[in-house]
Amino acid sequence: MPSEPSEFEISRIDPRAPEAAALISAMTAEVKAVYDHKIDGAGNFKPEDVLVPRSGFIVGRVGDRAVACGGFRPLAPTVAEIKRMFVMPEFRGRGYSKEILTTLERMAFESGYSTAWLETRPLQRAAIALYEQMGYARIPNYGVYEGKQEGLCYGKELGASGE
Repeated sequence: MPSEPSEFEISRIDPRAPEAAALISAMTAEVKAVYDHKIDGAGNFKPEDVLVPRSGFIVGRVGDRAVACGGFRPLAPTVAEIKRMFVMPEFRGRGYSKEILTTLERMAFESGYSTAWLETRPLQRAAIALYEQMGYARIPNYGVYEGKQEGLCYGKELGASGE
């Protein structure tokens, strides 16, 4: 590990806190714009979803500015769902999404989950590329996404390997 402080620092936060809420709102607006307001952009997510036991929400900061976020929530005793992965557009291309996802996976594993699932949409090409690069594979659509062809669901086995 380098001894110098990282430019990008990740910490756990209440998703209702103003900086987290602003990131979630920015993500929702971006998704709505990409899909021309055909979907609400909320991603079947409420902040309370990541305030229950065995869940969490994080933000990544550059200096004192929150620029990225993500969360995980329980789906089943061994399955966590990754939600609200987002990096502000002007901070993309720096590997922050990979750091957020890696941290969420570690937190989920430490919370007792063996598997992570997530859902994205076909026009989220960068997200799809990230998830596939990080070892996620397509799975049958689950839960509220069952029978919805516009949803793309992915899964990954979590474990001690990788870090």
